[in-house]
Amino acid sequence: MTLVSEIVPTQETLGSLPEALTHKKVAVVVPSYNEEIKITATLKEMPAFVNRIYVVDDASTDGSVASVQQAQAIDPRIELVRHDANKGVGAAISTGYLRAMADDMDIAVVMAGDGQMDPADLPALLRPVLRGQADYVKGNRFFHPSGISEIPRHRFFGNVILSILTKIVAGYWHVSDTQCGYTAINRRALAAIDWKAIYPRYGCPNDMLTKLNVANMRVAEVPVKARYGADWASKLRAHRVALPILALLWRLFRYRTYYKYIVMNGHPIVMFYFFGLLAFLATVVLFVYVVTKFALTGVVPQAALIMFGIALGVTLQLLLGAFSLDYQANQKLMIDLSDQDPTGS
Repeated sequence: MTLVSEIVPTQETLGSLPEALTHKKVAVVVPSYNEEIKITATLKEMPAFVNRIYVVDDASTDGSVASVQQAQAIDPRIELVRHDANKGVGAAISTGYLRAMADDMDIAVVMAGDGQMDPADLPALLRPVLRGQADYVKGNRFFHPSGISEIPRHRFFGNVILSILTKIVAGYWHVSDTQCGYTAINRRALAAIDWKAIYPRYGCPNDMLTKLNVANMRVAEVPVKARYGADWASKLRAHRVALPILALLWRLFRYRTYYKYIVMNGHPIVMFYFFGLLAFLATVVLFVYVVTKFALTGVVPQAALIMFGIALGVTLQLLLGAFSLDYQANQKLMIDLSDQDPTGS
């Protein structure tokens, strides 16, 4: 296949990036499921400096494939990869990453097929990777000058809750928009993860961050614009994914704690979590006892109430201590770009 991106990225396309850093092969992975209407516009917006575009169709039932094939006839950079069955957005991204690795791409970017991600933000995502500052860069819709006005309220609330939980689970305490799928990853980080084992559906960003942390990859965030539009409709059903996501986060928390703080180097944080868990269980037992006793007799057992307060205080102290140790252990992986000029000048 002829590569349009034998074109060398220019200062105009990549902003003020140093010229020495622009000689890299950049691939864009486009996960797509039933995006017949929006996929054409998404592909047309791809910047000229992109070398390869992998559209991973996740068994669409509409005319998405035909739309991509029409775009292929115009743009030879586009490669269509089709799943025989619907596997989920995480599986689609993993398929695209594996294609990028097979083609020896230097950087792989993820841009959804529904047009939510603004190509104008792509240079900002690439810049920290090209400069060697970070291995994985995530877009942050909360930090963009346009603010969060474009994000549907229910979506924003869910993202905030998941982001808080993922800070604890994944160890990247500086990442504020964990669910944003607009990302750029370098070859080193691509090679560090078993992409065939990534969670295939909505929890994939949380799974990726956790496994990147275990692999000691540096992560940064840059502001990106949220584009939803009046005709945007989510395929996500919150009531169906809430419990699976919480279960996934618990598994990921245990996975990272075990591999990073027991297998890899032995760390006192394990003791904080262990005794914190014991204190939490004691807190729950005492709370149930106090409430039950009051309901049956109308009397509040003073000794049990005092012990409940002590157990709760110990639980909070141990958890806060564990979080502090985790923050310190991962500080070198948390790349702060807030003091840099967003234009790179």
